[in-house]
Amino acid sequence: MNAEIVAVGTELLLGQIVDTNSAEISQALAELGINVYYHSSVGDNSIRLAAVLAQALTRSDVVIVTGGLGPTEDDITKEALAGVTGRALKMHPAAKRHVESFFAASGRTMTENNLRQAMVPEGGEILDNPRGTAPGIYLKVGGKHVFCVPGVPTEMRTMLRESVMPRLAALRGSGEIVSKTLRFYGIGESALETEVKDLLKGDNPTVAPYAGLGEARLRVTARAESAEAARRMMEPVVEEIVRRVGAYIYGYDDDSLESVTGRKLAERGMTLAVAESCTGGLVAHRITNVPGSSAYFTRGWVVYSNEAKVSELGIDPKLIEAHGAVSEEVAKAMALGALERSGASVAVATTGIAGPGGGTPEKPVGLVWFAVAVAGGEVRAHSRRFRGSREDIKWRSASEAINLVRTVL
Repeated sequence: MNAEIVAVGTELLLGQIVDTNSAEISQALAELGINVYYHSSVGDNSIRLAAVLAQALTRSDVVIVTGGLGPTEDDITKEALAGVTGRALKMHPAAKRHVESFFAASGRTMTENNLRQAMVPEGGEILDNPRGTAPGIYLKVGGKHVFCVPGVPTEMRTMLRESVMPRLAALRGSGEIVSKTLRFYGIGESALETEVKDLLKGDNPTVAPYAGLGEARLRVTARAESAEAARRMMEPVVEEIVRRVGAYIYGYDDDSLESVTGRKLAERGMTLAVAESCTGGLVAHRITNVPGSSAYFTRGWVVYSNEAKVSELGIDPKLIEAHGAVSEEVAKAMALGALERSGASVAVATTGIAGPGGGTPEKPVGLVWFAVAVAGGEVRAHSRRFRGSREDIKWRSASEAINLVRTVL
């Protein structure tokens, strides 16, 4: 089966919103062994959307449309689909009950235009939306399969996993596809590819590289008559990758640096505190994004100014005067101060220059110092020089800090 993804919304074309939905949908389809040949973005214009849908239905077995299911006049996905397929739009009783019950449960007053979300092309089935008001739609057009899902990422993601993928898995037929993702930190995509280049040429299992911000991934996928047979096919390839570059692997599948680090803390019965300057609370945010983090995260400080470093963490102002806030000495002092004041088992600190201004030849933009202190142990520190936007540097710095705790553990 070949698939096509159509993302609807003028805001996408204007660059006001980045289309992450298409990327997530493509990854989900790849897990099912469904090829994605086309991505399209189209604005809130019924004529242009109808033209895109008509073309998609001539060349793809599966068409997934994301966006344009809301209650306002510019939400025109269903109207365009009905026009292209020659179906009348009708009020769907179950969809109407869903919209009404959603507003009743939230205590909000429902306006009349919200019932537009309950209109469905004739012959269409609704897809449950537990996170929002707009139900999704499944419509079979000849031998083609059209899925309409919301544009709101959280709503799309839930509907994709709970409604779209199970239906597509059934349509795809016999055989099983199993994938395993290996997650790397400390090695770039190009260096990783060089180490496993010969493995990328396989047909079954396949090995595909993916790049992230400061991370890299390899996805190994095998197809066989059963899931167990597919896993057996993957094992030798995964083992060979581990043999070659296992030193850089931090986790698998849905792992993240923060979830792996949190798991290690929990397993050891240890607690963590953070002291952040240039990352502005991003380390603590990512750590506490993991469910159950209250078991090991104790507290954090955002000490952005020198005055805050002195008053909150007890750093000697003469130390800052002598070495500067962005220095090994101050990073170590921040980690020790957080460790002593929190009573945690481990404390990590970040201090650097996120840019775009503020750099000097001696301390350029992107220079960040990291330190980790362990109760009853030594304090370790090192620096990194990151490139990219301010947001990129902050994210990479937070990743480095979390990974530093992981490696110490």
